[in-house]
Formats: sequence, C-alpha cells, structure tokens
Amino acid sequence: MTLKDSLEHSADRMGFEDAEFILIRYTDVPGRFLAKYIASDSGEYLRSGVAVDGSSVRGFAKIDESDLLLVPDKSTLRPAPISNYKVATVIADVHEGFGRGRLIRDPRHVSQLIEEHLAREGLSCQIGPEVECFVFDDIVFGGKSGPEILSAERAGKYHIRRKGGYDAPPFQDSLVELRFEVAEILKKNYLIKVTNLNHEVASSGQIEINFMHSTLTKAADNVQVYKDTVRNVAKKHGKIANFMPKPVFDESDPSSSESDNGSGMHVSTSLWDGASNIFYDASDGYAELSQTGRYFIGGILDHARSLAALVAPTVNSYHRMVPGFEAPIYAAWSRGNRSAVARVPVNDRNNVKSKRIEFRAPDPSANPYLAFSAIVAAGLDGMRKKIEPGDPVNEDIYKMPDHVRSSLGIRSLPGSLQESLEALKSDHDYLKPCFQGDLLETYVALKQEEIAYAGRSKERQFMLYYDV
Repeated sequence: MTLKDSLEHSADRMGFEDAEFILIRYTDVPGRFLAKYIASDSGEYLRSGVAVDGSSVRGFAKIDESDLLLVPDKSTLRPAPISNYKVATVIADVHEGFGRGRLIRDPRHVSQLIEEHLAREGLSCQIGPEVECFVFDDIVFGGKSGPEILSAERAGKYHIRRKGGYDAPPFQDSLVELRFEVAEILKKNYLIKVTNLNHEVASSGQIEINFMHSTLTKAADNVQVYKDTVRNVAKKHGKIANFMPKPVFDESDPSSSESDNGSGMHVSTSLWDGASNIFYDASDGYAELSQTGRYFIGGILDHARSLAALVAPTVNSYHRMVPGFEAPIYAAWSRGNRSAVARVPVNDRNNVKSKRIEFRAPDPSANPYLAFSAIVAAGLDGMRKKIEPGDPVNEDIYKMPDHVRSSLGIRSLPGSLQESLEALKSDHDYLKPCFQGDLLETYVALKQEEIAYAGRSKERQFMLYYDV
C-alpha cells in the first residue's frame, strides 16, 4: 500500500499525498513518545509494519526476544508540523515479531483492551484530561544547590508572585503567543480542538491547554501529541517545556515557601450507554449524579492508593502531593471541592453531556494509556461490587484536624512512590481486564529502578524526569 493510498483511506488526506518522509510514533512503558522515521517510498510499511528493537525500548522486550513490529494505525495519519520538509506522522500499535500478535506490554494495547471490555458491557467511555506544564527560559545544571530554573516570570521583567499566576493578564503573561501557536498546530495538523488555554497558578511559566474530551485511546493519543507539540514549539522559541509534576521545589522541604504549585493532569471521565450518560441523574439534588456514578467513585476511592502508582508514577510526583499547593492528598469525594481527590463539577444544571467525575491525583508524568485505563478499571470495579463512596465532604479537607478526618474514614494517599508501589503489589486484581501477562511486574521493576536512582536528589530527579 502506498502512502497516497493510505492517505486516501484516512480520515482526512490534508494535502499530504506527496509527503517525503513518515514519522512513526509509539509509546514505551514509562510513557515516552518515541519516534521512528522512514522514507515515504517505503510506504508498504504502513501495511506490514516497521521493525523495531524491543530490547532498546524501556519495558518492551529482552534482548533474546527483541524483534518487534510497529504497525501504524492509519486513522491517526496526519501531516507533521516539521518545517522545510513534507512529513506525514502516524501512531503505531506494537506487535511481536513473526506474527505472534500484539505486544502485551504496549501501553496502547492496554487502553484498547479496556475499551473492548467496556464494549462487551454495552458501554463507551469519554475522557477529558487537563494537562498542566511549565515553559522555562532555561534549566542550568551543575549548580551547588541543584538545577537552576530560569524564567522571566519568576525573576525578571514579567515577574509573577509565587502561586499568583492564575489567569495572569497579558502584560505579565509571557506565553500567550506560544499557547496560541500550540492550539493552532493541534487544530490544523492533528484535528484536536482546543477549548481553553490559560496561564496556571504557579509563576515561572506554568500553562494549561485543554482540548475536547474523546474516547479513551484517542484521548491518550491526544495527550502524547499535545505534550510533543508543546515541547517542539517551546524548542522553536528557545525555551524548554517541562512536564515534571513538581519542578519548582525545595529539596529539603517540598512544602516550603521556596516551592510553587506543581503540574497536575486532572482526568474527567463519563460512561455512556449509547447516547445516555449513565453518570447523570436529574433527580439527584446534590450533584445530579446517578447511583452508578457514586459506585464508580467508590471504586476509585477504594483503589486510590494503588492507582497512585500509575497516575502519579514518579519520585517527583510526591513532591507535588503535599498540603498547601492545591494537590490532592486525601481519598474523599465531593462536588466542587478541590481538596478532595474525586470531584463532581457542578458549574451548571441539567447538562447531561457535561456530567462527569474528575479524578485529581494524576499528573503529566503518567503514561496516559496506562493511567486512563486504570482509572476506568477501578471505577468499573466499584460499579460491579456496588462500592459506596461514603458521604461527600463539603469542607476544606486540608484544614481538618486529623481526628476529624479519621472519624470520617478519610484515608491519605501514599506519601512516596515506594508506598504507592507497595499498594499496587497488594491491590491489582481490578486491573485484570486490561493489564495482562507480566506488564505490571515489568512496570513495578522499572519504577523500583527510578527510586534507586533518584531518591530525594533534586539533581537526579531532573536528570531522570527532564523529558517525562
């Protein structure tokens, strides 16, 4: 099959019949969006697949079983925004070589499995991620106190006070045009519709660009494309996009005044039976949330500690999850209460389409295919077992005395990656619909290596998670 034929069968040819190169993207187990390039006159690969050395990809294969194939999903074929050359880009599924089927460690396979599981139940899923990040002028390594972050918004002509960046006005917001450029590329090249793009709470150039919710695998694809686009636009402008959960922190005390808000990736989920949102119930006076929706929350809260290992998956994640910086640290639910880990937005009434459950623990270092799948699997387990989430908490949980939280049955989320991994080792049966074979063991082993390397060293965290 030629590139032209493939484009004719894709959703939109977009004028790229004469592309000179094809950029093939795929994701490793920790979540890096990798790239392989082939010449367009090798278009036959779009049908048969492109060879890849699985032993060189984190989490994929041992050296004695390393022959894998990248099989492009032609529905994702798009023109790549690479100047001076005509390049088509496509996202691939990973297969084992010699016709042995899908690689069970391929993160995209995990999200496809949970979607197949939902389909057998007559359901579909919509995911809306909100990905925050920083765009720095530079990061300088080698200093006595660790990496030095340079930002005109932190200490320069566009100075923004610590925790004072939310909806910063244009004269102070140094990244307005960068966000517009990202939004334009997402729309024109990738058909991803941006809904809002704003400066976030932290100083030092924290941004958030949101896009329309989508089906689970497509939403994960969109996160990978979005992160890649932000990084490349930042690079074009001589800046650095950083998706670490907490890059601005005091190594000795992450909650100190030297720290600023971290970056989250709040994930909104809704489940649908055909055209019916099964989380919506107009008769519920509290949040217009159905009993099914409550059971879904019950599953998330019941598995919150093990979920943390997949949605807050780095050593650096737990510098974000400390009191005082709007990050969730307690397993409770509410409507409109951002101190709870699960929130039911109530911006308006009688809006069936917008009824959703927001899980606030995830951060942008998570592999979106694994994180979104695990969230849905936990919620489905709650629905199957009819797990009640308990009463909603309608006050600031951060300010509650310990004995009050204890009396309400509010548990803390893990305080470290090691703690969350221990929870995952003892609580993972709910993941069986999508995490198959030795994927979880492989994942845990990779994370143990990260802990051994990074520990609490700020320098090592930046070296390990600089490109997360």
